[in-house]
Amino acid sequence: MKIALVHDYLVQYGGAERVLEAFTELFPYAPIYTLIHDREAMHGMFEGKRIYTSFLQHLPFSRKRHRFFPPLMPLAIEQFDFSKYDIVLSDSSSYAKGIITRPETLHICYMHTPMRYAWDDCQKYTQDFGFPQMIKKLVPFFMNPIRLWDKASADRVDSFLANSQFVAKRIKKYYRQKATVIHPPVNIERFSIAEKPGNYFLMVGRLIAYKRHDIAIEAFNRLRLPLKIIGRGPEMERLKKMAGPTIEFLGRVPEEDLPKFYAECRGFVFPQEEDFGIVAIEAMASGRPLIAYRGGDIVEHMEEGVMGVFFDEQTPEAIVGAVERFQAAEYDPQYIRAKALPFDKERFKATIKDYITNALKEHLKQR
Repeated sequence: MKIALVHDYLVQYGGAERVLEAFTELFPYAPIYTLIHDREAMHGMFEGKRIYTSFLQHLPFSRKRHRFFPPLMPLAIEQFDFSKYDIVLSDSSSYAKGIITRPETLHICYMHTPMRYAWDDCQKYTQDFGFPQMIKKLVPFFMNPIRLWDKASADRVDSFLANSQFVAKRIKKYYRQKATVIHPPVNIERFSIAEKPGNYFLMVGRLIAYKRHDIAIEAFNRLRLPLKIIGRGPEMERLKKMAGPTIEFLGRVPEEDLPKFYAECRGFVFPQEEDFGIVAIEAMASGRPLIAYRGGDIVEHMEEGVMGVFFDEQTPEAIVGAVERFQAAEYDPQYIRAKALPFDKERFKATIKDYITNALKEHLKQR
């Protein structure tokens, strides 16, 4: 049985790349097909793997400015040849699902989300990622053909997996397809409960606009409570200018040091809407309660009042109120960690393997 893996682009290490990493552990000899591969940005991840890139790899600025090339990405992903494979496993939030395969080939797509800038607010997307003014004016003109391609390309997938119920509902709405939910992997064993947590609050993630570090910083400025922020990104300088004396930016923290910061925080602040928030699950695996925006997938996993508190508006005022409610309550770290155990990486790999085995049997019956 020959299998290939397909990924949108390898230009950063985030949640989607953790899923791909688990796939490579399941299928160590499977090649990886991707639009663009920036080795420097991947910090050695996937070194030694056979990685095939598209013609976009050789265009100027593509590895550092991949978001400028959406009009070319449908053509680029369709150029790959999968004629020699029995199974193709793509993980996608944009273009990887758009590959073309033979009728005999089983294509399973693990979907992180339907293409957000096609189906949500493309003006907000260009604002969040700091596009030049000229690009901002041109983007809406490209969105309609990309939207049409995105819907057509979804019809090529034989079977969809979704990373959350939240995403499964989006797949149903935009693609009119059913999806089986298998939550992404988390290295649960890396995280543990501290004997005595510290006094600071914590945020972890790339410093980009939709993560809403800005409202958290403004809230903690008003509260005058310590907030540590781990991560880097294009919002760094703007956020630093907003931050008062109780806000500390730690930048990129080595992976081996990250569990300590989770375990010793007083609470984890999660003000964004995510399709699947791995950092929130990592905080739970450390037994730490959350202060979270009531949106995205986190409402599927967090019990209010037992594992933390929700707030309903993405404003500093809402976070201030949530922190005050948070401080008045007590939480059981053991219970919170127990709720994270089903996201264990080995369990994810076993579930994926079983799913592919059964899907292949069904696919062969239909031939």
